[in-house]
Amino acid sequence: MNPTLYAALDTWIDAHFDDEVRFLQELVRVPTDTPPGNNAPHAARTSELLEAFGFKAECHAVPRSDVLQAGLETVTNVVVRRHYGDGLTIGLNAHGDVVPPGEGWTHDPYGGEVDAGKLYGRAAAVSKCDFATYAFATRAVESLKAPLKGSVELYFTYDEEFGGELGPGWLLGKGLIKPDLLIAAGFSYQVITGHNGCLQMEVTVHGKMGHAAVPQTGVDALQAATRILNALYQQNTLYQQIRSDVKGITHPYLNVGRIDGGTNTNVVPGKVTIKLDRRMIPEENPAEVEATLHRVIRDAVADVPGITVDIRRLLLANALKPLDGNKLLAQALCKHASAVFGEAIEESGTPLYTDARLFCERGIPAVLYGCGPRTVSQSNAKRADEHIDLEDLRRATKVVARTLLDLLS
Repeated sequence: MNPTLYAALDTWIDAHFDDEVRFLQELVRVPTDTPPGNNAPHAARTSELLEAFGFKAECHAVPRSDVLQAGLETVTNVVVRRHYGDGLTIGLNAHGDVVPPGEGWTHDPYGGEVDAGKLYGRAAAVSKCDFATYAFATRAVESLKAPLKGSVELYFTYDEEFGGELGPGWLLGKGLIKPDLLIAAGFSYQVITGHNGCLQMEVTVHGKMGHAAVPQTGVDALQAATRILNALYQQNTLYQQIRSDVKGITHPYLNVGRIDGGTNTNVVPGKVTIKLDRRMIPEENPAEVEATLHRVIRDAVADVPGITVDIRRLLLANALKPLDGNKLLAQALCKHASAVFGEAIEESGTPLYTDARLFCERGIPAVLYGCGPRTVSQSNAKRADEHIDLEDLRRATKVVARTLLDLLS
């Protein structure tokens, strides 16, 4: 590829960078907290902004019955198709839904404020920033008016926080999209070719309510739940002995994220619910992991009279494993990221799980790359004062634009 074309892309991105920042600010200013999961207004605003660039935005509303069953309010996925000729179709996927902001912010979580070269707001880093990265990289490539082969498709979806089945999963299942290669939202400088899987479960411990003055009339579900918690946390000690061969991924781990139960301080708890998250390294078998957790939970209270346990799977997200064909993407991204950032950018794995797995499960090679900090923790993603460094946004846009130019040429 002629280096002058890369320079022309960089120049266009620099000249339009203020527009890109304003585009991201507009996206941050429309809340997409999930729960409650009312994401259609953001999809409508995204479509308006894209159509101002001359992009035709398809809005695909997921049927209300499916959305409500998933515990959300509205999901409308946005698809843009840019066809240049015969060749590969490159999909670019980022999600707009995000966890609620929580407490402790020093900037408006929906303000899109820029302070000291950083843009603050919920979803600024994960992953509305890559709505901007991908849209402006596509615009930059088209600005060259060079002969291109193939297509670029933008997929802006709204169900990553609940597993992706109503986002990319729904679009793929309906046959609305079928790219040859996929670049999905990134969370670090590295080019991610593998990630952990995730199993989320709800464990309900049933006892019997009783008056605290005569506790023997009840069966304490919380005391039984404590035995289960101790058994689960003991598993984390065992998981540290299992190591992944994927760079960037260490070992499996388990997190208990929520506990609910009891009715009052003077009542023996009759029911306690535990929600847990088990991260699985790519080498693990999800069916075996789930079966082992069932056994650990039930064995922990097997000898407690009057206690029963219900276990329900909330989510099963498979790990992302490299597919044949992903080298074309990974090598181009690593080459251009190394050049633009001035340091070696390599393939790696991540302990996160993403929508990209849904593409790989259908045989579509996928790589994660986009705007991100050096590490996920630096962005405050899912914490107060989530932000993105604007220079990271600028550089990631250049890397994706250069990669697209290579693949379409």
